[in-house]
Amino acid sequence: MEEVRNKYVAIKSHVNGAPTESDFEIKSETISLTIIGSEIEAIVKNVLVSVDPYQLNRMKKQSSSQAAINFASAIIPGHAIDSYGVGRVVASGRADLEKGELVVGLLSWGDYTLIQKGRLLNKLDPMGLPLPHHVGALGFSGLTAYGGFYEVCKPKKGESVFVSAASGSVGSLVGQYAKLFGCRVIGCAGTQNKVDLLKEKLGFDDAFNYKEEMDLNSALKRYFPEGIDIYFDNVGGAMLEAAVANMNQFGRVAVCGAISEYTGNGKRAALQMLDVIYKRITIQGFLAADYLKCYADFIEMTTKFLRTGKMQSLNDISCGVESVPRAFIGLFSGDNIGKKIVQIADDE
Repeated sequence: MEEVRNKYVAIKSHVNGAPTESDFEIKSETISLTIIGSEIEAIVKNVLVSVDPYQLNRMKKQSSSQAAINFASAIIPGHAIDSYGVGRVVASGRADLEKGELVVGLLSWGDYTLIQKGRLLNKLDPMGLPLPHHVGALGFSGLTAYGGFYEVCKPKKGESVFVSAASGSVGSLVGQYAKLFGCRVIGCAGTQNKVDLLKEKLGFDDAFNYKEEMDLNSALKRYFPEGIDIYFDNVGGAMLEAAVANMNQFGRVAVCGAISEYTGNGKRAALQMLDVIYKRITIQGFLAADYLKCYADFIEMTTKFLRTGKMQSLNDISCGVESVPRAFIGLFSGDNIGKKIVQIADDE
């Protein structure tokens, strides 16, 4: 019976503010690579794992999001942290999975994942595309962008679209979907390098550095003199307020994230509700899981765009289990460009 050491990331206790490296620990355990009993369906060697801001709400002692859906359930201090990722099967008790096959699903921030019954895990056909694409543009970040833009925003050709955190894992894809659909797209980001990338690599019509704007309301009036039809919100706070103030009648706001509010240090949005009422603005929160019914269409369209070069997948990759805490913390200071991924092991 072969045994290995499994390193994994855990939180020491609940994290109720901005995360720091001292909140995390690298734990180690010995695991068997032989499936014993009926509770474990497969053992997977992790190759790539996703690092996402929403995980912070799972680390808190209490958050209303924790009861909304299983993917957002509370993380128990000292336990392995689950995350979307790609890996290889090293042992299988499932008839549809064989040793050595690539899989995608809920893995963990560690070297190996013991897949319990009912846990999301599917065989992966890379379709000739790099594996990081299947964690980002073809993973939950991509489905979030696709479902949020096409199903929540219900775009019309020629409309004006504003995307916040536009160089992030979701925003960078939303802007590209919108341009390919025929919209005018403007994004904001936190550095000049990111602004240049949005315009020069991703094809945004324009972009600006929000940190250089003293008045976000005035900035949006300048970039959208005829108003905003669609706002894809990834940040919440003051940016959401300014966007709603500049929306056109029957504008749509897709509320994907509120990263400026997650740590408790940022301003919470206080909308002018008369604007919402008299402009008949629709504001809708959503989750990627809401649009699993669109999964086949999403994969077909996005794969075609990636293969033809019409869409770019931005991946920001760190290496090693030990790098996960730093990668996660960096999300809240804008260190990443595109999808933050940690490569746990080489895919051999």
